[in-house]
Amino acid sequence: MKRNDPHLESTTLPLESKRGDRSAGCPEAQNMDTGSIVHIDYDLYDAGNEKLIETTREDVAKEHEVHDENRTYEPMIAIIGDGRLIAGFEAHLETAEAGKDYEFDIEPEDAYGARDQNNIETIGQNVLMRSVKDPSTLAIGAPVEIGGRTGVLQFLSAGRARIDYNHPLAGVTLRYNYNIAKVIEDREERVSTLLNMNTGRDDFEVEFDGDDLTVTVPEEMAYDQNWAYAKFSLVRSLRENLGAQTVIFREVHAPRVVDEEE
Repeated sequence: MKRNDPHLESTTLPLESKRGDRSAGCPEAQNMDTGSIVHIDYDLYDAGNEKLIETTREDVAKEHEVHDENRTYEPMIAIIGDGRLIAGFEAHLETAEAGKDYEFDIEPEDAYGARDQNNIETIGQNVLMRSVKDPSTLAIGAPVEIGGRTGVLQFLSAGRARIDYNHPLAGVTLRYNYNIAKVIEDREERVSTLLNMNTGRDDFEVEFDGDDLTVTVPEEMAYDQNWAYAKFSLVRSLRENLGAQTVIFREVHAPRVVDEEE
């Protein structure tokens, strides 16, 4: 589960579950290397009520009657030790083994923290109405954005509104069932995976010359304003996780072919 994403935010915790009788096995000697790129199948539950929060497995979603036909169920891709996951999950992954099933709990302090009453505010209804683009979308339990902060509307009555800015999973003990389904070993595949994670595209061409790397960029990317910023993050990640030295991003602009009229 990743930070700032309640369904993935796609975590420091003892490496054994605090509910040891529920653990499918404690990670042992063979640690996962920092920088490993892995595919993870997981089910995430609220440990307090056993409610399924998120899953990468279609059969589990159907079993719990939360299946989404518009979604593709597939393993989450993560980089071990890069700090994008909540602390408790991150710590457990670092000593996990590929192919083994694990179940363990993460207390709130190693997930999304305790609920903080200071993050619950009451404002005037007029302030709320001025802050939302479409007042007809307002509903109790629905997200709202006020002054650049996103919260949940808890109460609306008598000219007052109460907004909860805590993370939706704050105060929740999380239970993970997971399995590292694949560790990506091929160097070029690792590069392609990093590129896909950062851009959502899988049509880059990748070539190594020793430790120097050339990436041929799809032509349309040259016109994407976000690409200019994404490159800096990618270079750092490629060097830290794959040992790349010189990184060249190559743009190819082929001539336009105009069909001749008959």
